[in-house]
Amino acid sequence: MIRLNVNGKDYQVDVHPDTTLLWVLRDHLKLTGTKYACGIGECGSCTVHINGRAERSCTMSVGDAKGKKVTTIEGLPPEHPVKRAWIEEEVVQCGFCQPGAIMQVTSLLEADPNPDKAIEGMDDFICRCGTHVRMKKGIKLAAKIMRKEG
Repeated sequence: MIRLNVNGKDYQVDVHPDTTLLWVLRDHLKLTGTKYACGIGECGSCTVHINGRAERSCTMSVGDAKGKKVTTIEGLPPEHPVKRAWIEEEVVQCGFCQPGAIMQVTSLLEADPNPDKAIEGMDDFICRCGTHVRMKKGIKLAAKIMRKEG
């Protein structure tokens, strides 16, 4: 049994420690907002927060997540500035990768509120629909909201 803290709640899962965190979140905890896409940590669709930092869950073992605070898109409040900005700027097209994008942007802006640095930090994120221009607008708006509320 492996103990995990996900979205502020403690869980025990009966899986091998080498099982990826992504599959534990999706298949065992039924938190399906985190998406499987590339499976090699290259695209970002599976991004979650580990102790507040964006990490790719498709390459992290559940054993490595043990004892850490895991936050998924479901654990980010609906009124979070990045979620609000994504809605206001109509960033989403198909929406598949957007939970990962929101999680990565949130981590970047919380580490450094400079929207230009956050935009730069999204260079490794792949959106197959090409919403990168709208993501940039969303990041700028989220940073502005965070400054006003901070």
